[in-house]
Amino acid sequence: MTREDTAGWSRSTPKVTRLETWSHQGFPEMTLLPKKPCKSKAKGLLLGALFTSFLLLLYSYVVPPLYPNMAFTTSEAAAPCSPVPNEPVAATPANGSAGGCQPRRDIVFMKTHKTASSTLLNILFRFGQKHELKFAFPNGRNDFHYPSYFARSLVQDYRPGACFNIICNHMRFHYEEVRGLVRPGATFITVIRDPARLFESSFHYFGSVVPLTWKLSSRDKLAEFLQDPDRYYDPSSYNAHYLRNLLFFDLGYDSSLDPASPRVQEHILEVERRFHLVLLQEYFDESLVLLRELLCWDLEDVLYFKLNARRDSPVPRLSGELYRRATAWNLLDVRLYRHFNASFWRKVEAFGRERMAREVAELRQANEHMRRICIDGGQAVGAEAIQDSAMQPWQPLGIKSILGYNLKKSIGPQHEQLCRRMLTPEIQYLSDLGANLWVTKLWKFLRDFLRW
Repeated sequence: MTREDTAGWSRSTPKVTRLETWSHQGFPEMTLLPKKPCKSKAKGLLLGALFTSFLLLLYSYVVPPLYPNMAFTTSEAAAPCSPVPNEPVAATPANGSAGGCQPRRDIVFMKTHKTASSTLLNILFRFGQKHELKFAFPNGRNDFHYPSYFARSLVQDYRPGACFNIICNHMRFHYEEVRGLVRPGATFITVIRDPARLFESSFHYFGSVVPLTWKLSSRDKLAEFLQDPDRYYDPSSYNAHYLRNLLFFDLGYDSSLDPASPRVQEHILEVERRFHLVLLQEYFDESLVLLRELLCWDLEDVLYFKLNARRDSPVPRLSGELYRRATAWNLLDVRLYRHFNASFWRKVEAFGRERMAREVAELRQANEHMRRICIDGGQAVGAEAIQDSAMQPWQPLGIKSILGYNLKKSIGPQHEQLCRRMLTPEIQYLSDLGANLWVTKLWKFLRDFLRW
């Protein structure tokens, strides 16, 4: 701006405004005006970019599907998995017979919520990476657009007829769609948990994203909810599926069915027909022994550290009356759990109780050996104490309640790779395996920026 321009601007400015534009040092502030629009534009562009990203996030990640309970299929429903000619197919295991079975490499893991499923996911990641198997990963997120039903079109780099070895990320199960991605004879597994304990864990982890629970005002929100659940629950409301019969919902069924409906038992028997093994979270070691037998894997393949574990809540765990209320509130899951709890112990009997005890002891001894080798301090720690960002687990909104680990700094070359893989959280491991997680990463950036 020239002197003439400045003088002209001053003459055209009302007197009061002109006096206010002079600084206490005697220099007119108007000489700085040309710089302000640039700064404002820069700020506007930055805020606009952030706002646009936030809207995109809301659309692709936070906003639920319009019809989360409506099953759908891809247009390629008639094009099942077509193995490449001469591609090796995993042999059927011989139930641990002395003849020696071949390890099974085609696996569908229906990953249920809050059931130690992240620990089992790590086991599958390691096995698939070790044997260079092909994973069916979600595209953009770490789940298959849950709570929508699974569809093949949601798989990263999917092409009609494509075959995958392992499917294991969160989804709402759709059997026909999943079956079309794996070879005939693939092993289907899932894991379930005592429904009252599952409800407690889900309530604490997901409660902040279920708006109806925001009306809860007491310190023990779970107890307040269970005193009158219908007051805080609407099956059609946003994220309500997290708060009732979550197992039934994850497995693809209507979680608001009348428990007395004959359809409930039909669905349970359908799960039994489709899944080769239903693991129990409360008997995780015994479950892994049965899984190892089913898949014909080595002991090293099923070693684990407990991942995605929640810090002990300051509020006491469910007591007798609250436990009964939580059980009564989740009757569909209760019927499912009782059925597969009974079938699980029949499998243990067939396996042999004494043999089971020996193999569980062997697994626990091997896990303890790896704990001493891998974990700094020997135990899980809070998020604030984790030194390596690559070891930071994903946290629920508003509170850092999920524990993680610090990797020892001096580990022998024999165990270094295994230790790191066993301790790597889900999101980081997915990235290491080549999954496209741009939506999840954007969500993390915004959460960190807003300190959520």
